[in-house]
Amino acid sequence: MPPIIDKGKCNGCGTCADICPTQVFRHKPKENKIPAILFGDECWHCNSCVLDCSEQAVSLRLPMPYMLLHVDAKSLSDS
Repeated sequence: MPPIIDKGKCNGCGTCADICPTQVFRHKPKENKIPAILFGDECWHCNSCVLDCSEQAVSLRLPMPYMLLHVDAKSLSDS
């Protein structure tokens, strides 16, 4: 699933486009302040864009196979 950019928070710095290892984003500041997400299906969900965004404008939606279920081991015992 592609990342999401909150257009209200984005300041157009382009850090997400610069830091992305798979070049999911395209940033052309002369054409559009907010980076475009062109290759959302190529996202590795590495979280680098989320961590490096100074405005916290980028978020990820993790696909279900990437999520982990955490269960307290004590709840699995029969006693």
